[in-house]
Amino acid sequence: MNASLSKLVGGKEGLVGLAVLAAIIFVVLPLGVDIFRLNLVGKYLTYAFVAVSLVLLWGNGGILSLGQGIFFGLGGYGMAMFMKLEASDPITTKIQTTPGIPDFMDWNQITSLPWFWEPFKSLPLTILIILTIPALFAYLIGFAMFKRRVGGVYFAIITQAIALILSILIVGQQGFTGGVNGITDLKTVWGWDTRNDSAKYILYYLNGFLLFGAILLSKYVLNSKFGMLLLAMRDKEERVRFSGYDVSNFKIFIFCLAAMISAVGGAMFTLQVGFMSPSFVGIVPSIEMVIFCAVGGRASLIGAVYGTLFVNFGKTFFSESYPELWLFIMGGLFIAVVMFFPDGLAGVWAKYSHKLNFFKKKSRLTTAAVTDSTKIDAGKKTVKEIDVTNIKGAKA
Repeated sequence: MNASLSKLVGGKEGLVGLAVLAAIIFVVLPLGVDIFRLNLVGKYLTYAFVAVSLVLLWGNGGILSLGQGIFFGLGGYGMAMFMKLEASDPITTKIQTTPGIPDFMDWNQITSLPWFWEPFKSLPLTILIILTIPALFAYLIGFAMFKRRVGGVYFAIITQAIALILSILIVGQQGFTGGVNGITDLKTVWGWDTRNDSAKYILYYLNGFLLFGAILLSKYVLNSKFGMLLLAMRDKEERVRFSGYDVSNFKIFIFCLAAMISAVGGAMFTLQVGFMSPSFVGIVPSIEMVIFCAVGGRASLIGAVYGTLFVNFGKTFFSESYPELWLFIMGGLFIAVVMFFPDGLAGVWAKYSHKLNFFKKKSRLTTAAVTDSTKIDAGKKTVKEIDVTNIKGAKA
């Protein structure tokens, strides 16, 4: 494996991990579940974008953000605004008082499309906005916080407060955002119906490919010199600063990159589910996304995906099977993971895979010993004599 490929995938172990995850997402799940369940899995994978971003930000950068739902929501609302405008053409909305605008605007007596909705008439421009606006917002937050050396629990609380403020703002501006109901009844993208089964399969695979793109990008960043500095900042920030590096700029960059990855997940969520609401922007979803990352292993990109799938599969199973108890069961599960598996699923795998490697090595040593014994018997020597000879030779 050449150096650039090794840097991208993280060596042979990283390549194997990616291959296994790809087999599960692209082969096992599509063949093993029906389209309804597969669409649910697709929704779970949109959350995995945020979990991956938290591995970059929290697991490797030591920056705990309790407001990643901000960027997930911004990406989701960006795509929802485009789809809502496409569904609000003058012919479809001819029964409204003002045809050609979203229905919730007409209900709130708004008679013209607001100026900030205009760019969302174009899909390429919408995609550009989905990538740039969350990054710009993250830059403003990061510049204000990191340049003043605000970090740790204070940064976590501030991002949590911003998530709450944004969700309240969205609910309060019902005429422009759809309010507490969000933006609903989203059907098409450039005339392509996203609600039929074939479209759901396409969106699922598109979601999976974009998620792998985010993982590979994150691996490349973490395996670069910047990734080494990021780990150094997490463990010894003052030492990195005294070495002449501007720590705040590194933190701003990784915060912006994490925001962009989260926003892509939000946009794919809107495409998969067909709506977007403020319930995915506030404090609760942001904390849940941190839990996904923690359960999977905050230092593992692939583990974050498994953690997201594991927790959401658990939520679905327990809510369907034990509707009165599922919140308590999930709470107990999270507590158990934190107490007994602090490094998450990735830590469990690292522990037991090490033991498996030990047994493999032991098996190889046993095989070698048997081979040596055969040779020794053939030469009328004992194992002890050979060992002594080797030791003497080594000493000599």
